[in-house]
Amino acid sequence: METVVSGIRPTGNLHLGNYFGAVKSFLRMQDEYNCFFFIADWHSLTTHPHPDNIRNSVKTILSEYLACGIDPEKATIYIQSDVPEVVELYLYLNMNAGIGELMRTASFKDKARQQLHISREGCEGDVEKEIFNEGNKHSVSAGLLTYPTLMAADIIIHKALKVPVGKDQEQNMEMARRFARRFNSTYGVDFFPEPASFHLGNKSVKVPGLDGSGKMGKSEGNAIYLIDDEKTIKKKVMKAVSDAGPTEPNSVKPEPIANLFTMMEIVSEKETYDFFNEKYNNCEIRYGDMKKQLAEDINKFCAPIRERILDMAANTEYLDKVARMGAEKARESASKTLNEVRQIIGFRPY
Repeated sequence: METVVSGIRPTGNLHLGNYFGAVKSFLRMQDEYNCFFFIADWHSLTTHPHPDNIRNSVKTILSEYLACGIDPEKATIYIQSDVPEVVELYLYLNMNAGIGELMRTASFKDKARQQLHISREGCEGDVEKEIFNEGNKHSVSAGLLTYPTLMAADIIIHKALKVPVGKDQEQNMEMARRFARRFNSTYGVDFFPEPASFHLGNKSVKVPGLDGSGKMGKSEGNAIYLIDDEKTIKKKVMKAVSDAGPTEPNSVKPEPIANLFTMMEIVSEKETYDFFNEKYNNCEIRYGDMKKQLAEDINKFCAPIRERILDMAANTEYLDKVARMGAEKARESASKTLNEVRQIIGFRPY
């Protein structure tokens, strides 16, 4: 089977966007591919989390992955920092990566702007100029700069052919392919395959936020989490942005309303969606009724997962077992690749 790799940073609980945008596909992938799903705790260090936060967040993601149905007997679920081979490959890739190409990546510029409090407006040179200012020289970490090489190491150390990612990661995926090609070219070998971005089905699912625009996300504060209880879900949904309603039949839905219907299409029965869609087209929509139904349907979906999350989180012994088993499988794959890499470069294998 082809190998698939995907990672998630441990930055809090999974939300509906994570589930329908990624995890739901993982459940199919684990039956069709050789899957490596990892918790990217090294990547989280760019935000300088407290050690307790790292440990708790890793436990949270592991519990929620398992509660959603990812099976450690089918897929390799592991914690990134349990596989030190990744860091050695990361070093080798950094030796062949250019500072200029890394500084030009959109993700680096965006994160650097945030850390330096620079607005998006202004000349392109603002970020580079501010980074090298004396007062800012420690503000942006080298780890943030080399994020693409660590991501590439995560992927190609398992010789993955496919990586399920969103459009926001496409530039980093292109860099992963570039680093794989560069290694092959530098050492005159055909060793690393070039990983491709992909989605199961025709397109990825974009789950909207409840604030009227954009997609659901933790940093946006517009998310419904799988762990949220019924009261919390209802409160969030009832506060979702809406309007006064359509004034003409079959009107085009403005973005906030389209988002409500998109959410209903994802979690509700087709008959429910069709009922409220008809009400909208007939100018008879009552958003209060729609939101109550949507909250009920979201809770119906989340409730069994929420119960399993709580059960998993309480079973520390089982979580430790899964993490150990995943680390063993991941290291077996990674060490095989790394030993070959060491020989290609000219180092002794372990």
